[in-house]
Amino acid sequence: MTPADASLPLLRRPAVVLACGALILTLAMGVRHTGGLFLPPMTADQGWSRETFSFAIALQNLMWGLFQPFAGAFADRWGAGRTLAGGALLYVLGLVIMAHADSALGLNAGAGLLVGMGLAGTTFSVVLGVVGRMAPPEKRSLWLGIASAGGSFGQFAVLPVGQALIVGVGWQSALLWLALGVALIIPLARAVTGTAGSNHGNQTFGEALNEAARTPSFHFLFWSFFVCGFQTAFIMLHLPAFVVDGGLSANIGMTAVALIGLFNIAGSFLSGWLGGLYSKKWLLAWIYALRVVAILAILFLPLSPVVLYAFAAIMGLLWLGTVPLTNGLVAQIFGLKFVGMLYGIVFLGHQIGGFLGAWLGGRIFDASGSYEQAWWLSIGLSVVAALLCLPVRERALVRAGAAS
Repeated sequence: MTPADASLPLLRRPAVVLACGALILTLAMGVRHTGGLFLPPMTADQGWSRETFSFAIALQNLMWGLFQPFAGAFADRWGAGRTLAGGALLYVLGLVIMAHADSALGLNAGAGLLVGMGLAGTTFSVVLGVVGRMAPPEKRSLWLGIASAGGSFGQFAVLPVGQALIVGVGWQSALLWLALGVALIIPLARAVTGTAGSNHGNQTFGEALNEAARTPSFHFLFWSFFVCGFQTAFIMLHLPAFVVDGGLSANIGMTAVALIGLFNIAGSFLSGWLGGLYSKKWLLAWIYALRVVAILAILFLPLSPVVLYAFAAIMGLLWLGTVPLTNGLVAQIFGLKFVGMLYGIVFLGHQIGGFLGAWLGGRIFDASGSYEQAWWLSIGLSVVAALLCLPVRERALVRAGAAS
């Protein structure tokens, strides 16, 4: 801690803000990743098809993405604390409605609309916008990796809790307990209350949007992140069912998803650290290329716990490593004033991909009785994403008469 940090109030100190931000992502992302665990019991009890449940989670991804730019812009203007508290309230309400849903409409309203809006206010563009501004420039990529690792830890830590709750008290009560956990975000949000965007520079909101729209690198990042969203949403939602369909137990599927989260703690930290030393666009390209190798392995090797856990470990190292690198590139190219809003727009691409990955996974399975076509689609998209990263220009944009 520097002398300047020591003079700040406890809740304004960078280390405390970073820790609270990582814990908020742990709770928000951890609960979100339990969705696949609820697919088998809820569809069995309610008589829904997998596509019905998948569409609700797909809608969640889409709403998360659509509202993310607005949440980022609100946090840039009014502070992240208010944004996080409001998002947590919507998240809790969505989980409660999901727990009591007895129709596809109720499921879509709770798990889809409200949880999606809640995630927009409690996750990456809001938390990483604060961390990115607070971090020293030379450590920004590393600090973004540390914060992103909080979401990874949530995936590892909350999934076993969710599975234990489903087994112990049933899926309906499990959702209510998870809602109580999300409510803890509200007091944690105090650590970033009042942390709004920097006012330096004379660029306006509209000018920032126009500048991004005219910059090819922004579009390359948007569509490569689309692929990341497709892959992660498909795998997170459908891997547990894929495992059960392959003759293994639900606990093995849960363990595989949790392992993705465990190894992603290291992956997020490593990506953030490497992003401060090497080209971020090349690191992104390698991540998408290596995902191809991992998916080919799960397709061509006999499905067993060893193969599944090895796949989970490799995918975990590559999972959210895209987040600090993509966010870091947005900040590096466009500056920090509107980083929450601009990253929120790029994240919309991620969530459009997430919508298609979650929904098409269920639709492809219902139509063919197998997930194989969805896996091959993921492979093809990964190749495209790797190629899209290569022409990204990593230099900061130069603006006449304005500092970024």
